[in-house]
Amino acid sequence: MVLVKSERAGQRVKASLTAYLGRQLKLPVNEKKSQVAKIEQCVFLGFTFRKNKLRWSDAAFADFKHRLRELTGRSWGVSMQHRFEKLGQYLRGWMGYFGISEYYRPIPGLDEWLRRLCACATGNSGVCVARRSATFWRWGRPADGDLDGSQRQELLAPVSVKATQVGMTNDWLRAQGLVSIRNLWMKAHGYA
Repeated sequence: MVLVKSERAGQRVKASLTAYLGRQLKLPVNEKKSQVAKIEQCVFLGFTFRKNKLRWSDAAFADFKHRLRELTGRSWGVSMQHRFEKLGQYLRGWMGYFGISEYYRPIPGLDEWLRRLCACATGNSGVCVARRSATFWRWGRPADGDLDGSQRQELLAPVSVKATQVGMTNDWLRAQGLVSIRNLWMKAHGYA
């Protein structure tokens, strides 16, 4: 990756480098992967620069969110403990690679979003009314009358149930093994 001021200068530098690599070092240059562009438009190994700061690319971030949706999917028939273990492995690996990014703004929102997905997966883990009500009782509060799980609701409706809000606190999720994305980012940058 070479930084240049104009596109014409960039084309000359690219031609010079391609000729040097081909003649002197006998290395082939893949023209499909070579480009002359502004640094903000370039993506290299999942990273890009925005306003002189290193950050993950939009495609890498979309892949990350898609994988989180898969790991917290309601149709994945595994225990919540196994789900939290796999989530922890994935989050640690992703943050180990992309944690050098200087882009903090979406991190707190991601943490909230992940907790909502986990609450939804936990709240919908029992399809039948009796099992869902037992889950709410186990969290220390009975299910509310009109939202006890007997009705079909939208995807995030169990999060709005009072029993879920009281029982699934951040401390409870942490005790179950859910890893905080914010804490991983802070640790990667030496703040924690």
